[in-house]
Parts: sequence; structure tokens; C-alpha cells
Amino acid sequence: MKTQRFFQSFSEQLTYWRRQYEALRRKRKLLGTLRSESGNNRRRGLKRDIFSYIILFLLKISGNSEHQKREIALGSMAKSVKNHGGIDTSGLGWIHEQRSSVVLAIAIVSLTGVMGHKLYNQPQLKVGTPAPQTIKAPYTDTIEDKKETDAQRKAVSKSSMPVLMIDTQVTEKINQNLQQLLARGNEIRTTAGSFPFFDTSVLSVYIQHYLRSCSVSEWQALLAAVENTSKQKLRLSLPKQKIRGLQNSPNSVLPTRSADFTQALAELEAYRVTTSEQNLSSVIIQISQARQAYAQASVQFLQQEITNSESETIYNETILLDLLDDDWAKTQTGIRQSAERILTQGIPYGLPPSILQNAVSLQVQALVPKNAEPLATKLLLAVLQPNLKKDEEQTKQHALQAAAGVTPVMVEVRQGEVIVTKGKLITAWRFDVLEHYQLIRRENNWLGLAKLAGFVTVAIGIFVWVEKRFKCQVRQRDRLLVLLLTLSTPGVLAMGIPYTTWSAVGLLLGSFYRPTLGVTVVVLMFLLLPVSLEVSTIALLAGAAGGILGSCIAQRLRTREELALLGIAIALTQGGVYLIAKLMVGAAFGVGWYLVLQEAGLFALSGLIWSIVALGLSPYLEKLFDLVTPIRLAELANPNRPLLKRLATETPGTFQHTLFVSTLAEAAAKKLGCNVELVRAGTLYHDIGKMHDPLGFIENQMGGPNKHETEIKDPWKSAELIKKHVTEGLVMARKHLLPTAIQAFIPEHQGTMAIAYFYHQAQQMAQADPSITVNEADFRYDGPIPQSRETAIVMLADSCEAALRSLKDTTPEQALTMLNNILRARWQDNQMVDSGLTREEMTEIAQIFVEVWQQFHHKRIAYPKLKPSNEKLAKG
Repeated sequence: MKTQRFFQSFSEQLTYWRRQYEALRRKRKLLGTLRSESGNNRRRGLKRDIFSYIILFLLKISGNSEHQKREIALGSMAKSVKNHGGIDTSGLGWIHEQRSSVVLAIAIVSLTGVMGHKLYNQPQLKVGTPAPQTIKAPYTDTIEDKKETDAQRKAVSKSSMPVLMIDTQVTEKINQNLQQLLARGNEIRTTAGSFPFFDTSVLSVYIQHYLRSCSVSEWQALLAAVENTSKQKLRLSLPKQKIRGLQNSPNSVLPTRSADFTQALAELEAYRVTTSEQNLSSVIIQISQARQAYAQASVQFLQQEITNSESETIYNETILLDLLDDDWAKTQTGIRQSAERILTQGIPYGLPPSILQNAVSLQVQALVPKNAEPLATKLLLAVLQPNLKKDEEQTKQHALQAAAGVTPVMVEVRQGEVIVTKGKLITAWRFDVLEHYQLIRRENNWLGLAKLAGFVTVAIGIFVWVEKRFKCQVRQRDRLLVLLLTLSTPGVLAMGIPYTTWSAVGLLLGSFYRPTLGVTVVVLMFLLLPVSLEVSTIALLAGAAGGILGSCIAQRLRTREELALLGIAIALTQGGVYLIAKLMVGAAFGVGWYLVLQEAGLFALSGLIWSIVALGLSPYLEKLFDLVTPIRLAELANPNRPLLKRLATETPGTFQHTLFVSTLAEAAAKKLGCNVELVRAGTLYHDIGKMHDPLGFIENQMGGPNKHETEIKDPWKSAELIKKHVTEGLVMARKHLLPTAIQAFIPEHQGTMAIAYFYHQAQQMAQADPSITVNEADFRYDGPIPQSRETAIVMLADSCEAALRSLKDTTPEQALTMLNNILRARWQDNQMVDSGLTREEMTEIAQIFVEVWQQFHHKRIAYPKLKPSNEKLAKG
């Protein structure tokens, strides 16, 4: 029972301490952090109070009157909090210091653990080291000999036949060359004219070929014989002058009768018998024309320059001109079909010429006329060449399949068999046997982990230094987010995926924080990852380039569309850097250039994919870690947001006041280099608490009766109502899940300023009635005072807005003097102590406010008054 009561009471105390901590934490936000002059004394007092409270708690457990002692303890704690003013802030400071240490420890341990995963469970016995003792097999088992299995698989993979594929470029070139040769043949045959050139029933095809191709002397002799009407022999029938003329001709030879000559003469004589002399003369003319065309074609063989060197040996034979027109058409078709069939089947490199010639002959015999087979064969052999190339991907897959089909080599190890003898070197096979029996004595490499932890600690120290050096306002939750994003990169690499989260890390860190922090994280990862992980330097360089680009540009963008375009730019950067790096080292000029292009494409694709992932996660991370980005601030500043629509409809005067304050504050923030988007959004929400009682504020009374004078008539209650717009504003902001950075504008724009009007009323009442005591704290806002330059600018703009609005016929110099007095009062009231604004900047802010006021209250043209007649016309 005592144990049960102990745990029950202990849980109650833990719950109470948690509530106390939350209350003190909220109070710290409202009251601000006290100066550290007496911080050490307050911290010691806190420790003393906590120690005494724990003693009371322990005494309470051992006693009987538990309820009574709990009341005493609670009273002691309340008294302690009451008597030690500001002890909560120092206590929270001490707790936050401890939280920083915890976050630091988590960062070191997690980063070391993820990046040094290979240092865990490392074998104490390694290949190539001497065995510390003789180790025997504890039981009989069959173990795979991985080395022998790999050797057999490599041999099978190496001996596997390559997979060939058609080279379309070579095939296209062969078809082009074939087409050129056929076009060349058509050109020559066109010059020679149609064949046969006369009716084959009168003159046979053979004789027509003889008539157009015979020599000049034969043709002249034939003509003379035809002209001679006698039946004598040709030598007797010709006149002596004609024979003598033929003999004296330099290009003629006295013909001798041949079978072709006699056959031709006979067919011509037969035609003369069946027809008239006029028709015979017409035939003679056609034969002469055919001979002339044939002679021109023969000359064209020699004169024209042929592109294909083999075409000279193909077309210098008369077979091209001896073919009939129909046979030549069939020959062309057969040649094309033969080439298509052979090329479709493919011609490999190293094919013996005899095999190719046999294949061509078989195709030609089936598709080309008999008399054209020699020509078609020569033409095809002249253009055909190997058109098969190695299909690298299919060959690789084929080799892998062949290797996978090899049965593993299994070796039986008997119980008690010596695996390794003491002092002998451990071979790869013996190591596999030891690992199979779990005898390799695995252990953590603590020295390596310690070294890695040292490098990680240095890197974290550099990050913290950059954070302090550039005054980045980073919370503990922000550090945790940075840690999680950082862990994603080595985490993906640890899974064996080289396409890791560089682009997502850079884009998110650049959007959420300053580009300096994002670049710092990416550069530190680039330096740390090679220490413990086996990863390509070029891959690291490509990823880091994409991450740095995202970090530098993300915060400048204002829409999701622009971020999407940035993702494309990151992808191109990663792929381009990888390809350029490979080109610089010469890896892209080898046989595996296509693999380099493939890897570059994969890096570009991974950059795009991770950028899309980052864009999808961004809204959730903003909500979860209470972050504000330019895009989220732009969304919050949309006048269609529920709170802003209510503000415009329920408190129109406050809304107009808000717009003018926003204009003043934005101008000052832009001039001083502050976060303009944050100032705009924060200003729009800084007075939302006035919606709880709109008529309690003069700008919403629209000239009606003043509620404070007609209903309340109590400066203390009026001051409480005015102060309530801060607390109610915080309630509304939390209800609508506004970011903390926006919520900070609600209390900090008032700081701890005095509500002067009602404070003056209370003082007047105290003077009239001495029994009334006026406490200045009742007429001051609860704060805290501005903790950033942005909230300080809004405080100054809010203070000056009413004064500027009331000015009418005032010179800019007078307005500037008045604003300087207001800002000086805020400075002297210590409202700017924690803001970071300097006195010189406040003077500059006053000048900016006056310039904005002048733009709103510029002079207008005085229009002349209408005369009565004009007024009538205007009315009429």
C-alpha cells in the first residue's frame, strides 16, 4: 500500500510541477526576461526552493496526514514564488540551458549513430589477420563456398553469348547506298533508251541487242547489204568504191559474215518482203537512234563519277543494258526485297564472305530474273555490310540470368573439423565458415565512433557559431527540425540509395531559416559524409550543389509556383554538375558514356522528386514546428482570412487604424532591412483583441457616446478593459492557430506602456479623495516589451498613427518634431531595451513615418466654385 501511495502521490506532484512550469513559461512570455544582473542569486534561490520542496514532499509521504502536508507544501511553493519576484524567469532560463544541452547531446548521438552505422557490430576477426586461437566447427553443416560460386558465375557470365540488335543507322545507310546504285542504273538505262526498241515479232530480242551494240563497220556493212537487192554474197554485192571507202576509214574493219550478222540480215530481208521499203527505212532509222543512245550510255559508264567504288565493276558490264525493261523492274524489286530480308535478319561482324554470298545467292534466285542474277548478286554484295551491334542492356541481363542459373557450390564441414589454426591467416573461405557459425566475435568500433563523434561535435560547433555570428533567432524546436532534416541525408545513404535528400534539405532550410544556415548545413554534410560513408565524391558534389542552390534562393520566393520552378532548377543543377564532373575526370568519354548520361538523368530526377516531397511536407512542418515562411505570411495576410474579415466588419475603425499602421511599419521595415512580410502580417493581427468589445475603443465609436464616460465611469475598469484587448487577442490567435511569431505582435506592440488617459483620471480622483491609492502597475500593459526589431517597429507605428492622423495644417518639420518626441518617450520608458533598435534607427524611423504621412496627406487641387447658372445646368 505504501508503494502504491508513493507512486500515486509522485504522479500527482509531477502533474503539479508540469502545470507550474507551463504557468511560469506563459508568464515569462508576458513579462519578458529580466536582466541578468542578479541572475546568479535568483538561480541559487530557485535551487534552494526546489530542494526544500522535495524534502517536504518526502516528509509528506512518510507521514499520516497526507492531505494536510500537501497543503503545506503547496503553500510553501506559492509563498516561494510570491516572495522571489522574477524567480520564474531565471528558473526557465536554467531549464532552457539544460534543454540546449539535451538537444546538443541528441544531435551528436543521432548523427554519429546514423553516419557511423557501419562501425556497429564489426567483426573482431578479419580476412588476412592471424587467428588468435585454433577454432573448430561446433557441429556438422553444409556451407556455401561463395568464392567458388562467384568464380563459376563469372565464368558463365563471361562465356554467355552477346545479345545483338539491329543498328538502325547502319541499316539506313545501306538502304541509301542501295537506292543510289539503283538510281544510277536507272539513269544509265534511261540514256540507252527502252529495250526492246522494236516489235520482237519482226526483230528478235537477241538481234535487236546485236543491232544496237555491234561495231560501226558491221552496221555499215549490214546497211550496204540491205540496200543491195541482189542475192549474192556481201563481198561481191558491194560496189568496189564502197568497199574501198570502208577499208580506208580509220574506225572501220571489213566485216566478216557471222551468225549474228547473217541472222540480222535475214530478219531485215524478211521484213522487207512483208512490208514496204518505206517501213524498212523507218526501222533502219529506229535502229540508228537506238545505236546512238546505246553509244551515249556506254560513254556515260566512263565519264560520270560514281560515288560507290564498287559500282564501276557492277555497271561496266553490258548485262545492265541487255535486260528488258520488265526484267529490270523485276530485278530492282527483287534486289530491294532481298536486301530487306537480309538486313532484317541482320549481318553480324566477322561473318565470312562466303556465307554472306551464299545467303545473297539464295535470295536472288527466288526474287530476280535468271539473266539478272549476276548483276543483282554483285550489287547486293557491294552495299551489304554488318548491321548488328551489341545490346549492352540485354547482354547484361542475359549474363545475369545465366549466372543466376549456376548452382551454389556447397561444402560440408564436419563437427570438430579445424576451421582455422592459431597463428594462421584467415582466408575468405575460413572467414565465411566462421561467420556461418557466428564465431567471428563481432563488436562495436568504439574508437571509430569516438572519432566520428568528435567530427560531428566540431560540425555542430561550427553551426552554433554561424547561428550566433549571424544572429539567427533559432529555437530549440528549430534545432530539432534542422537535426531531422540533416539526418535524412545520411539515413537515405545508409540504405544504399545514392540519390538522397540534398534538394529537400536545402529547399526546406532555405524556406524556413536564413540561407546562411541552409548553406552551412549542406556544406558541413558534404564534409562529414565521406568520413564514415562510402559514397562517390561526384555524387556528393552534385547533391550539395542542388542543396546550396535551394538554400540560397528559396527564401526569396513568394509563391508555390516559384518554388516548383526552383525544384526544376535544382534538378537541372544536380544532373548538370554530375555530368560536368564526369566530363572533367574523363569518365564520360569511355565505352560507358551512356551510363554516365543515365546517372546524370537519375540525379536530376531525384532532385526533382525530393523537391516535390519538400513542397508537400512544407505546410505540415510549418504547422508542426510553428514556422513562418514568406509564403505562409502572405497567406496569413490575405484579407479573406476569417479573423481579418471579422476585424473589418465588426471593428471597421480598428481595421482602418490597422491598415495605416501596417503602411507605416512596412515602410520602416523595408528601409531598415527587416522582415517586411512578418511586419505586414503581424500588424494586421496586432489589434484583433479589440473585437471582444469594439465600442470600448474610440476609433469604433463613430462619433457616438463614449462608453467609458457614460457607462463605466471608473478609470480602473476602463484600463482593465483596454488591457483586455491584449489577452483576448492572444486567446483568439491561439484559437485560430496563428504562428507564435504573429502572436508576439499582440502583447509586444503595447509592451509595458502606461494607459496615460485613465492613469491621469485616477490621479485626479486620488487628489480629490486621499483615501484612494493609485498603483501605476494597474495602468500599465503586462508586456512583454518588444523582443525583435519587427515588433518594435509596429509599437512605434501604433504610437504615431493617431498623432499623424490628427495632423491637418502642419508642416513636415512640425510633424517630425512631434514624432521624435513620441519615439523619445518610448525610448526613455525602456520599451526598446530588448528590441535591437538603436537610437539612430529610431530617428530614421520618424523620418520614414513623416514621408508616408505626406504621401497620404498630399495637397489637392482647389476646384473653383460653380456659378449659379452653371449650378442650374448641373442640376438640370
